[in-house]
Amino acid sequence: MSDIVVDSNFNTNTDLSEVRLRPSSLDQFQGQSEIKKNLKVFIQAALNRNESLDHLFISGPPGLGKTTLAGIIASEMNAEFKVTSAPALDKPKDLAGILTSLTENTVFFIDEIHRLKPALEEMLYIAMEDYELDWIIGQGPSARSIRVPVAPFTLVGATTKAGSVSAPLFSRFGIDLRIDLYSVEELSAVVRRSASIENLEISDEGIVKIASCSRGTPRIANRILRRMRDFAEIESDGYIGIEIINSSLARLGIDDLGLTKLDRRILTTVINNYGGGPVGAETLAINIGESVETLEDFYEPFLIRMGFIQRTPRGRVVTENAYKHLGLRKKSNENERLLF
Repeated sequence: MSDIVVDSNFNTNTDLSEVRLRPSSLDQFQGQSEIKKNLKVFIQAALNRNESLDHLFISGPPGLGKTTLAGIIASEMNAEFKVTSAPALDKPKDLAGILTSLTENTVFFIDEIHRLKPALEEMLYIAMEDYELDWIIGQGPSARSIRVPVAPFTLVGATTKAGSVSAPLFSRFGIDLRIDLYSVEELSAVVRRSASIENLEISDEGIVKIASCSRGTPRIANRILRRMRDFAEIESDGYIGIEIINSSLARLGIDDLGLTKLDRRILTTVINNYGGGPVGAETLAINIGESVETLEDFYEPFLIRMGFIQRTPRGRVVTENAYKHLGLRKKSNENERLLF
């Protein structure tokens, strides 16, 4: 098992219960079968050659297990696991301090790597390719550059915005992994494993129900499972059956497809206030009381994937699927606009 070192500046919202549910090996990691098959080959080949694993770039929506997968890679490589995030790295000396302290074959994980500053990216280029650092000593005419050796390591960069990573940085990664949203069957396996770890009694029908409304995301599935446990312990005999799940989800405002109260509010706002659209993101954000960034990064991707909202050059438009899901009828004059 690898040693885990977390940078003191690294902020995480992960609670202890979530950490307890994290798998520690590729065999325990649910879903993403193709990624796991390929990783097993890459890891075994690196171990056979007694080399550090090539640098990995992991992208995908939040909550799918990018950090967990990085930790598993370190464990499978029998290497130290060091964790930080790009926003926590403010100056070159912050990154240099970490890189020079790495032991051989350490797996160095940088979360949200797309937010890395350009000066730090340039420092990483040389470290990733030559295992050296360019360091400037002195100032002005007397300044000189020296090369500081770095132990061979594996950089794992994770991001929710792969398109925001600069091309020169992306080109330094030898392995590119894209984690996709989970199917209901894969999420059912996640819920069943988590329930077993927490010693929870839950029906098979309940497992599928939780998986179906978890937006394809293991983190959300585990979060809902914990809330169902709370309701079952206080208002039932502790058994998580389909009845307690249905009533609890209704109280939490989560429907069968995983839409929350705010998701439905976004849709109904576009329908009731703007005739189904189009409406601009800033206007919509003001209406629901959220920032544009939160609307675009957190809520809209899921609604777009579900086919409930379309982004058009003129703004957001609600689709026929949204009307059907909300049980609303579309007025014949909606989405019609006079052009002047």
